[in-house]
Amino acid sequence: MDISRIVVLGAGVSGLTTALLLSKNPSNKITVTAKHMPGDYDIEYCSPWAGANYFPVGAEDSAVGKWERETWPYLQDLAQNFPEAGIQFQDTVVYNRLKDKESITGRWFAELTKPEPWYRSVVPNVPKYELKDSIDSANRFTSVCINTAVYLPWLVGQCRKNGVEFKRAIFTHVTDAADSHMSGKRADIVINCTGLSSRTLGGVWDSTLSPARGQIVVVQNDPGNMQTISGTDDADDEITYLMARASGGGTILGGSLQKNNWDPLPDPNLAIRIMKRCVELCPNLVEKGQGIEGLNIIRHSVGLRPLRHDGPRVEKEKINEVLVVHNYGHGGYGYQTSYGCATDVMRIVELVLQHNEKAKL
Repeated sequence: MDISRIVVLGAGVSGLTTALLLSKNPSNKITVTAKHMPGDYDIEYCSPWAGANYFPVGAEDSAVGKWERETWPYLQDLAQNFPEAGIQFQDTVVYNRLKDKESITGRWFAELTKPEPWYRSVVPNVPKYELKDSIDSANRFTSVCINTAVYLPWLVGQCRKNGVEFKRAIFTHVTDAADSHMSGKRADIVINCTGLSSRTLGGVWDSTLSPARGQIVVVQNDPGNMQTISGTDDADDEITYLMARASGGGTILGGSLQKNNWDPLPDPNLAIRIMKRCVELCPNLVEKGQGIEGLNIIRHSVGLRPLRHDGPRVEKEKINEVLVVHNYGHGGYGYQTSYGCATDVMRIVELVLQHNEKAKL
């Protein structure tokens, strides 16, 4: 059996999912190398800060829509059959206000809030008479919420079962990662899953990447279901959502989509607005008659989504004679496109390796 040496650069949800799918082929010998690993909390490391959930935002005929469609069966299977992965089903309501249509968050949620979305086979509309006067339409469906503090280590465990090796390293140039394979030999392929760091990573230098700052409040209170709305009256780049993580992960209250904002520290004024909006959207989050004083706060958090102007980059490139396959720039939908993107990476890798084998003949 011919052995293929593969280095996955980056240990966020994209890197770990890619490593997991590639490791199902026993001829692939994989090393995941990264500055940050699950268990770390650093502003450079986006995945632990995510909600995370499944809110389809890609157009039906877009690459993002395809990746979201391909990812759902995996998340559904994990929620049904692998409770140790930290994923649970949640009844979800998405509210839409027409006045949010041209806002930053309204455009972000344009597909999610359509009255007849492409994911309608699992989404019955909420009848109009159930809605407040300020709401124009809504969708109700079953989604999932992911406890990232459980799920990311679970991915590591699944990778380790398949023989994937992990090591910490920092590289200034993407091609340097080719020399980090645990075998001591040069890797055949490097998979670049460095997220926002691809902006400054040598050989990539993707200037179309920018941060989309997200701020959340984690509380003990249980909302009963997952909810979001298309926009707010507070700011164009603020949004309201709440979801309860599995396995004691608390409830996430969000949020914001602040483009080109690198601030890693929670804004206390934004935190108050987030909590007020969430209580207004979901009054049963607190006891009757209470406001935000009824919230039991666990912590405040900030993450920087890796937003890319043209959307996620999933393609191959030869850099200084090193074959690199990119998988980065997933913005705020890294988890819900993770298996779809990783599947495309796997297909690219298979084609490249087949081509290399034929070239040897």
